[in-house]
Amino acid sequence: MITPDEMASLHARAFEGQGRAWSAREFTDLMSSSRVFTVGDARAFALGRVIADEVELLTLATDPDLRRQGLGRACLRAYETAAGAQGANMSFLEVARDNAAARALYLAEGYAEVACRACYYRRPDGGQVDALILQKTPL
Repeated sequence: MITPDEMASLHARAFEGQGRAWSAREFTDLMSSSRVFTVGDARAFALGRVIADEVELLTLATDPDLRRQGLGRACLRAYETAAGAQGANMSFLEVARDNAAARALYLAEGYAEVACRACYYRRPDGGQVDALILQKTPL
């Protein structure tokens, strides 16, 4: 099981240059909810939250040195399996418009764009990037 400290460290490396990384305290707080679950390990993990028959992918992070080895895909599939076991049959997530690798993964795994939040993400250089909202039904 991955710890909040490991999550924060991996999250910071995975999203370097893209904005503020989540802290160990934030991961601890999220994981204190019975609705939140995590899959993966210190190489790659996914964090999800189930409410009724829906699940939201809160974050998916892969060690930058281990990308393109299928770890992110494996975590996404494990997230969907865990969510389904908790009664979810629909998944939502947000992804930055400029995150081509993540978008390609999600589209390949059956997610479709359903909405956009304009200028949602703030970049360290002051730039803003849209958040695309993707959905997959059924899981």
